[in-house]
Amino acid sequence: MEAFAMEPFKIKMVEPIRITSREERAGILEEAGYNTALIRADKVLIDLCTDSGTGAMSSSQWAAMMLGDESYAGAASYYRLLDVCREIFGYKFFQPVHQGRAAENVLFELLFQGEKKYAISNAFFDTTRAHAQFAGAQVFDFPVKEALDSEADYPFKGNIDVDAAEAKIKEIGPGKIGFIIMTLTNNALGGQPVSMQNMKDISAVARKYGITLLIDAARFAENAYFVKQREAGYRDKSIAEIVRETFQLADGFTMSAKKDAIVNIGGLVGIKDNPDLERGVIGRVIPYEGFITYGGLAGRDLEALAVGLKEGMDYDYLKYRVGQVERLGHALREMGVPIQYPVGGHGVFVDAGKLLPQIPADEFPGVALANELYVDAGVRGSEIGSFCLGYVDPKTGKEVPAPMEFLRLAVPRRVYTQSHMDYVVDAFRGILAKKNKLKGYKIVWQLPILRYFTARLKPL
Repeated sequence: MEAFAMEPFKIKMVEPIRITSREERAGILEEAGYNTALIRADKVLIDLCTDSGTGAMSSSQWAAMMLGDESYAGAASYYRLLDVCREIFGYKFFQPVHQGRAAENVLFELLFQGEKKYAISNAFFDTTRAHAQFAGAQVFDFPVKEALDSEADYPFKGNIDVDAAEAKIKEIGPGKIGFIIMTLTNNALGGQPVSMQNMKDISAVARKYGITLLIDAARFAENAYFVKQREAGYRDKSIAEIVRETFQLADGFTMSAKKDAIVNIGGLVGIKDNPDLERGVIGRVIPYEGFITYGGLAGRDLEALAVGLKEGMDYDYLKYRVGQVERLGHALREMGVPIQYPVGGHGVFVDAGKLLPQIPADEFPGVALANELYVDAGVRGSEIGSFCLGYVDPKTGKEVPAPMEFLRLAVPRRVYTQSHMDYVVDAFRGILAKKNKLKGYKIVWQLPILRYFTARLKPL
């Protein structure tokens, strides 16, 4: 671990945190159906539920918003954003949308035509998986084996198992694969990075079989930082050079700009060179998102996004950003909390299955840990395990577990100080003392897809 980099910014405005008691939080959790996603944000002391849209925008971004052109068609803000995107990614076509899942919505069905009803990934995250399933597709994850061992010290746990992916392509038939999508960084398995070599290898497979290769680009800049730090031959390359090389290996991307572009709303579709696909995206954006030159966003949002894309690639910022998360992870690990190691980019993923071995996957150890953390300390994390990524098999009616049982502590960008992170570490000291007494949960109501957001549970 490098020496911790101080925050490369000064604080100009603050937001108060309302302090609650343990007794009050116990009642709040019960009222929320023991699902932390249903707790009101003003009842949370430190919110590590997600890093999506929760970052603090800079003075430059706020200033840029004053330039927002709110014209319905042909707004100048749209063209300023296009110029930035072309400079960064080197593609011909970009379409703003209101967030990442909108990007998936307007793109995926276009790639699942005819017999193309399958998709492959290093690991689908929940909304990406759901959009593929909504489009009638079946999806397959092929993470490397090291990703499934939280203690394995492997620099690129986000990689795809290229041999396993190619074997599945041969089994199904390449003509039935709608796309391969690489999630950068790999959120489902701990915010773990993907190496450039792995991208080159899977790109070669996609070219060999004529399959579209996409990038889920929500955390593209953090992934580039890890490549620079960990991969031979990239230490002297800039973040911008690594990003450009990465995206040239793919045919297109979807992006939730609410992560590495540090905005509160926004997303992008990028297509390298496919006029038919471009026309298809335009045809779906207009009925779903609005006219193409605003894509569901205000002009001021487009301006903030254009600035944020560049700020999110700044090396000093990324060193601080990844360093803050890394320091939290190392502090937890040193006190005996098992985590996905090495620490990922946007959050610390506590291995709840290993910490609470007495709770089986179908009783959701990550939920048990999340709930205890909230009641004890008012800290909200999110379960990334069988509650979030698992599902009920429609044929058997039984739970299909996730590969790992994580509690994700996703750190918002430029929001919390080191003393906030120290508070989170202290909260785990109390949990470690009583971990053997924690029990699991049972779902009492759920939606068939993306149940995590609204399901209600009860303790066992």
